[in-house]
Amino acid sequence: MNHSYTLAACLFAMAACSPVETKEANKDLTQYVNTLIGTDFTGNTYPGAQAPFGMVQLSPDNGLPGWDRISGYFYPDSTIAGFSHTHLSGTGAGDLYDISFMPVTHPYKEAPAPLGIHSLFSHEKETATAGYYQVYLTDYDINVELTATERCGIQRYTFPEAEASVFLDLKKAMNWDFTNDSYIEIVDNQTIWGYRYSDGWARDQRVYFQTRFSKPFHAWELDTTAILADGKRRGTAYIARFDFNTQPGEQMILSTGILGVSMEGAALNLQTEVPQDNFDLYREKAREMWNEQLAKIEVKSNHTDNLVNFYTALYHSMIAPTIYSDVDHSYYGPDKQVHQTDGWVNYSTFSLWDTYRASHPLFTYTEPERTNDMIKSFLAFYEQNGRLPVWNFYASETDMMIGYHSVPVIIDAYLKGIGDFDAEKVLEACITTANIDDYRAIGLYKKLGYVPYNKEEESVSKTLEYAYDDYCIALMAQRMGKEEVAREFFTRSQYYRNIYNPETSFMQPRDDKGNFIPGFDAKDYTEHITESNGWQYFWYVPQDVEGLIALTGGRDRFAEKLDSMFTYAPDAADELPIFSTGMIGQYAQGNEPSHHVIYLYNAVGEPWKTQQYVSQVLNELYLNSPAGLCGNEDCGQMSAWYIFSSMGFYPVDPVSGRYEIGSPLFPEVKMHLANGNVFTILAPHASRENKYIWSVKCNGQPYDKSYVTHEQIMNGDTFEFEMGNQPGPVWYVN
Repeated sequence: MNHSYTLAACLFAMAACSPVETKEANKDLTQYVNTLIGTDFTGNTYPGAQAPFGMVQLSPDNGLPGWDRISGYFYPDSTIAGFSHTHLSGTGAGDLYDISFMPVTHPYKEAPAPLGIHSLFSHEKETATAGYYQVYLTDYDINVELTATERCGIQRYTFPEAEASVFLDLKKAMNWDFTNDSYIEIVDNQTIWGYRYSDGWARDQRVYFQTRFSKPFHAWELDTTAILADGKRRGTAYIARFDFNTQPGEQMILSTGILGVSMEGAALNLQTEVPQDNFDLYREKAREMWNEQLAKIEVKSNHTDNLVNFYTALYHSMIAPTIYSDVDHSYYGPDKQVHQTDGWVNYSTFSLWDTYRASHPLFTYTEPERTNDMIKSFLAFYEQNGRLPVWNFYASETDMMIGYHSVPVIIDAYLKGIGDFDAEKVLEACITTANIDDYRAIGLYKKLGYVPYNKEEESVSKTLEYAYDDYCIALMAQRMGKEEVAREFFTRSQYYRNIYNPETSFMQPRDDKGNFIPGFDAKDYTEHITESNGWQYFWYVPQDVEGLIALTGGRDRFAEKLDSMFTYAPDAADELPIFSTGMIGQYAQGNEPSHHVIYLYNAVGEPWKTQQYVSQVLNELYLNSPAGLCGNEDCGQMSAWYIFSSMGFYPVDPVSGRYEIGSPLFPEVKMHLANGNVFTILAPHASRENKYIWSVKCNGQPYDKSYVTHEQIMNGDTFEFEMGNQPGPVWYVN
C-alpha cells in the first residue's frame, strides 16, 4: 500500500542495508529514525506521530491493558483498537490514551471488553518514522496515516468502496486510567468538540478537543452511559459513531486540536496550526521540524544501524517534556486555575528522577531556549502547588519516584548562564522544597543526617538523592554569594556518609536510633532502595566521588569494588525485578541508578575499563530492532545516555559542567550550538574493535584531563581521539 514499506524493512534489518555516505543522506535525517525501536521487550515506547516536544502524541493502541502495553502499543500484538492523541514514552506508568478514533467498514469486528472494536494488522504494512506513522487495517481495507503539529493531530484514512464509520470512544480507558466524565457535541456535519476528564496517574486530568472532518458525515449516533463511583453518578461516558459512504481509494482527513483549558481553546489551536485539510502539507512540516532538530548533532558513519540508533535516540530525547500551553499562552495549573504565560511556553511531562541525569544536560546544548521555558514552568508549578515538581504532568503532581530533581535541572542551567529566569525566586523555590519537613521524611533527614528505614521506605535512596540535590542548592547559593546557605547545604550534601557501613562497605539502612539493619545483603532488592539493590545504589555520590573513594578504602579498593560490580552476576535462581535489565554483573543499564557508574573507572586511573564497558553497552544493548532498548525509555533518559556516550563523554555529575570521557562510537561528531560554534569530536579509527583510547588532543595539542568541560563545548573546541584495539596508556593526570 505504501512505498515506504521498503524503508521500514530496511530499518528493521540489522545488517541488511548497505553502508551509506552521510554527506548526501543527512539532508533528510528522518530516514534514520525508526520509532518502532523500543516497542518490544521493556522499552515501552510508542511508534506514532509527534512534533518535537509536542502536546499531541498521536499513536495506535492495541486495545489491551497490561505492563507491556503501557505506551498503548506492543510490537508482538496483532490488533489495533484506536488511534489516540496522548501517550507516555517508556515511563512504566499506564495513563493517557485520550481522544481515541477508530475507522471501520461494515460489518465491523467487536470483541468483549476491554478490546472492543478493533482490526488485525501486520508489520509488513506499517511505517514508523519521525512525525509520520502509517498502518493498514487488514479487516477493513483501510490505510491509516498519522502526522502532527505541536498541538494538533492529523489523520488520513484511505477507504475502499463501503459503508464506513469513524468511532470516537471517550469511555475506553486502559491500565491506570479511568474516565471520570466526557462530552461530545456535534457543531456541524464536519465539526465536533468536547472533552474527556479522567483520573489515573495524573489526577483530575482534563483534555479538551475539537475535530474537523474533511468529508461531511451523513449520519451520527451518540451513545452515553452513566459513570458510577461509590454508588453515585460521577459523570457520563460518550461514544460517538459518524457514518460515511466511501468510494474506492477515497481519502478523508481528521484534524484534531487538544489542550487542557477549554473547547474554545482547542478550537483555536486547530484553527491556528491546522487551518487546511492537507495531510501532505503537515506531514512535510513535521519532517522539516524534525530535520531541523536532528541536524543539531551531526554524526558520520558507514554503518546504517549506528546512524539509525543515534538519530532514533536523538528523536526519543526530543519527545518529552511536552508543550502544555495553548497558542494563546494559557494553561491549566495544579491549583485547578487557568493561567497565562507572558510569552514563554509552559511544559509538562517531567520524568525528573530519570531525566536530570543526562536528558536535561543534553538540552542545555540542543534546547537552551526550551530549557529556560522549562525552568519557568517549574517556577510556575512551585507558585501554584507550593513546591517544585517531582514527576508532574497534566497539571498533576504524581509524586512518582523520589528526590527533588527539578533542583539539579535548574542549577545546571543557572551555572551555565542559560535563561532569563528570576534566580532569587528559583533559589527560594529550591530551598523551600528541600525544607518541607513533613514530606517524605525530609525533617528526619535534616535532624538525623539520614532517612531512617523504620520511619520511611526507600530510606537509603532518599538519603543519597537528597544529599545530591542539596549539593546542587549549595552550588547555586555559593555562586550567588549566599555563603550561609551554601554552608548549610554543603553540610547536608555530605549526609551520604551517615549510611555508609564500614563493616559491609555498602550504603545500608539505619533506624532512628542509629542501628544498621541486620541481615543486609547488597544484592537483595528491598523496600529500602528505590528500584535497585545495594550494589547499584552504592555509587550514587556524584557530588563527591573522591570522598566515596576514601570511604571505601582508597583507589585500589574502589577499583576492586567496581570490578566486582561488573563481574558479580546474579545467580541463576535469583528472581530479578522488571527494572533490572541490561545486566552486566550487578550493573543494570536498563535502569537509571547505574547510568553513571560505568564512567567511575576514570577516577581511579583505569579508563580502559570504562571504554570497554561503554563500548559493550553501545553495541550490545542498543539495537536497531523493536526490542532494541534494554529498559524503559523513561522520557528520553535511556536515549540521552546513548547520545552522550556514543559521542564519547557523559555527565557523571550533571551540574559539574564536566563530562567524563568514555569511548566514542563515531569517526566524526559535530554539535551545532545555538551560539554559532561547532564542537567537534574526531575519532577516525573508532570501531567496535578499536574502542580503546590511545591519546587525546584538544585543538591540536596533547590533552591531560579525563573529562571535557562545558566551556570547551561552547567554545567549539575540537577533540581528537587516537583509537586502538588494545588498552592504551592513561593520557590524563589523575
